[in-house]
Amino acid sequence: MKILGIDPGTAIMGYGVVIAEGNRFTLLEYACFYTKAGVPLAQRLHHLHQNLEQLIKKHRPDHLVVEELFFNKNTTTALAVGQARGIVLLAGAQAGIPVFEYTPLQVKQAVVGYGRADKHQVQQMVKTILGLTEIPRPDDAADALAIAICHAHSYRPGGEGY
Repeated sequence: MKILGIDPGTAIMGYGVVIAEGNRFTLLEYACFYTKAGVPLAQRLHHLHQNLEQLIKKHRPDHLVVEELFFNKNTTTALAVGQARGIVLLAGAQAGIPVFEYTPLQVKQAVVGYGRADKHQVQQMVKTILGLTEIPRPDDAADALAIAICHAHSYRPGGEGY
């Protein structure tokens, strides 16, 4: 199963593409899309959407996975992440790819085995699971890979995405 994991954001959107075969993973690509501060939000979202469309066409993933929005004290950040998530959901729906969502707690539980794991523990496990020599950088890309790994460990055929 080819999985495209997305860590949503309007300034930086991390992504990672992996193939999961049982407990074996093959890393295909990871990086981030960036948008410039000061550019109108509509243009930033358009830029992200275009990049996602190209990435989906390039890799043709079976599933697209994205981190669920959780509310924190910074509502401005939560709104921006929510808008970026909308772009991800739209790109998946337009491509006809099932989209799945996972909370940060579910990602940590699936990747590390402990729902209160810290960021470094998750990144270290991503490195180990994918057989990498170093932790993927930047953090947004490592988070996207963790989401993809979470899906590989959590998905059961017949499970519904949208």
